[in-house]
Amino acid sequence: MRPRNDPAWLEAQYNNRARVADHARFFAGWAEASALVRSKARCVLDVRYGQGPKATLDVFPAHAGAVPASGEGGGAGGGSGGSGAPILIFIHGGYWRSLDKSDFSFVAPSFTADGAMVVVPNHDLCPAVGVQDIARQLTEAVAWTVRHGAEHGGDPQRIALAGHSAGGHLVAMLLSCRWKEVADAVGFELPAQPLAGGLAISGLYDLEPLRHAPFLQADLKLTPLDVARCSPAFFPRPKGCKLYAAVGLDESEEFLRQNTLIRDVWGPTAVPVCETLPGLHHFSVLESLADPQGRLHELALRLLGLR
Repeated sequence: MRPRNDPAWLEAQYNNRARVADHARFFAGWAEASALVRSKARCVLDVRYGQGPKATLDVFPAHAGAVPASGEGGGAGGGSGGSGAPILIFIHGGYWRSLDKSDFSFVAPSFTADGAMVVVPNHDLCPAVGVQDIARQLTEAVAWTVRHGAEHGGDPQRIALAGHSAGGHLVAMLLSCRWKEVADAVGFELPAQPLAGGLAISGLYDLEPLRHAPFLQADLKLTPLDVARCSPAFFPRPKGCKLYAAVGLDESEEFLRQNTLIRDVWGPTAVPVCETLPGLHHFSVLESLADPQGRLHELALRLLGLR
């Protein structure tokens, strides 16, 4: 077994663009599909939620004919929810240093058709900010959704998260957040746990290996203290919410290990779903979220109380 700090091995394990020869095709397809969604769907774009240069989000309200329902998701500490649609916040990947919310509008239509409102936030990128700064910034996006979700037809008592890759890491970070401190920072009251749960797709929960991966070092600039503060695998399991963890079976050994790690550390009560999806790699796995028949779509609907 290779040492976990072997730079060449870590490069091969974590550099997904190098691992997937046609990765550019996926990026181009996401961008094209997302532009089409924004041109046709009802949406409110570039809403400011915080002070950072990229602290804006896009809102995709539920279809007018869709009927919201309450169920397992519960939201905001387990309440039954109000009359609005449950809200899915999708957090994009890109190793905290690349990509944009505009690349991921394509995730929204299958959920809005099922009766959910979708929020897709941007965040500032490394190296201009650190990973911890990004996690803190996204607490502001959640706080904005709690405060303003009803204005767009959503139910702020039923909020769930989904995130891919670095976005999966941020999902786990947000589930572990001390929301009282966020409320003090933003200046308005928040529930002790505003989130019903989260779906982390190909997530990263132990950042120590990334500290040694050459292709990330210049941008992430991770220190041992950063790793300790930003690795959910080192945190106590969150209360009042659940994490669903999933990864493509064709992903690297390290991504498969990371997926299992969070279940091992947080336990099956906090992580009741920990799955590998056959035939999918790091980029194609997102198709299962956007596809109304996909397993990841089903899991997200379950968190939203729509299954």
